[in-house]
Amino acid sequence: MILDAARAAISRLFSAEFRAVFFKTLGLTLLVLAGLWLGAKELFEYLALPWFDAFFPDLPTWVGWLGLVAGIAAGLGLAVALALLISPVTAIIAGLFLDDVAEVVEREDYPQDPPGKALPILPALALSIKFFGVVIAGNIVALLLLLVPGVNILAFFLVNGYLLGREFFEFAAMRFRPEAEAKALRRRNAGTVFLAGLVIAGFLAVPLLNLLTPLFAAAMMVHLHKMVSAREALAASRVAGNGAMG
Repeated sequence: MILDAARAAISRLFSAEFRAVFFKTLGLTLLVLAGLWLGAKELFEYLALPWFDAFFPDLPTWVGWLGLVAGIAAGLGLAVALALLISPVTAIIAGLFLDDVAEVVEREDYPQDPPGKALPILPALALSIKFFGVVIAGNIVALLLLLVPGVNILAFFLVNGYLLGREFFEFAAMRFRPEAEAKALRRRNAGTVFLAGLVIAGFLAVPLLNLLTPLFAAAMMVHLHKMVSAREALAASRVAGNGAMG
């Protein structure tokens, strides 16, 4: 079931509709990062340079060169920091387009089923921020566990597998059912959802490919939700049939 959902998600990942969502996400991400770059650069110049000139007006020329080197080093450090932010910023922005991904999967792969309902903009934004928060928190825990030999890689997969599986499955489920019912469905299928989350965590661990993680995870969990729902419906019908026979 899990591998089937993953294969189905991958088959859609590079379709025209998914590429359109990805390019929108990446474009907004780059705009946000460019804004952060310019803001941080202006803040550094505003705070550091006047202070430096005011307190050290008559320093020799080599000190000015030292300040230039320090500025370049600060710029490089900021560039590295922004590079590290690409994945999480992409994740939070992609959260705004997850319903677009779900609609494509539901329309193309389940045309006979009624489509889900997109979350309103505020709940969708809250879900996106929540996803961003839990991933950051989970990775902080994983980083702390780096101090424990032999545990770090395991911690990364366990923490992210649980968090990613939970958040994306509930997102897919809430397109068809209330939040409380979506959470209950996830709890009843906790093992399946966790194993699916491990697949997403493996996807997240691959550089560059991890930029596609939100789109892959949303598509995969739409498929998994459909499969889990069908399995539960089949089990319920069998129970009802046995009860009628009894």
